[in-house]
Amino acid sequence: MKRLRLKKKQSYLLFIFIALIVLVFDISFLVKTNSSSGFNNISTIGAPSSKKPTVAAVASYSVPPANPKYITISAINVNARVDEIYLNANNQIEAPSNIYDSAWYNSSSLPGQKGAMFIDGHVSSWTADGVFYNLKKLVAGEHIVITRGDNTKYTYVVNAVKIYPYNNVDMTQVLAPYTPNTAGLNLMTCTGQVIKNTSNFNERLVVYSTLEA
Repeated sequence: MKRLRLKKKQSYLLFIFIALIVLVFDISFLVKTNSSSGFNNISTIGAPSSKKPTVAAVASYSVPPANPKYITISAINVNARVDEIYLNANNQIEAPSNIYDSAWYNSSSLPGQKGAMFIDGHVSSWTADGVFYNLKKLVAGEHIVITRGDNTKYTYVVNAVKIYPYNNVDMTQVLAPYTPNTAGLNLMTCTGQVIKNTSNFNERLVVYSTLEA
């Protein structure tokens, strides 16, 4: 009888362990998009790391001179590295490999350029809040500073914060500047609630901003 109870307990713990792994792997940007955008969704392969980078690692971080290096949002206490991400073989925009880093899609605009610079970031993991956990608190008029690889700074002013159903995000719109023919910066993360019996959030949050004149 004791052996039977032990086996049941072991099975239950194994089930919980597997469920946790599945949930962590799915805390990513699974976005169904408008087919005209040419993108299937935004995703990350594997679970993002929850290891916080050291102060030294952040300070010594470097990227090519014209690329975004840091993102600073004083209103929500964000000061993070900006990684470079690509469109993968599944026609998906990747997401950061670490919950404390943001990531710039390298086919979007560079800092200061016309068009939209697109940066995404995780909202959380099982163990900690992600870089964009408080993105939902931003309001129109607040500032976002992008530091380039050569340490040139560009300040963007928030135009709007919008929330979309997770399965109805028009990436053509998200990858375009809020005001046509201007230099824009659009940030994206997950928000809302975890969908019942899944590990996917039911909404996506996008912050639209424009380069300060």
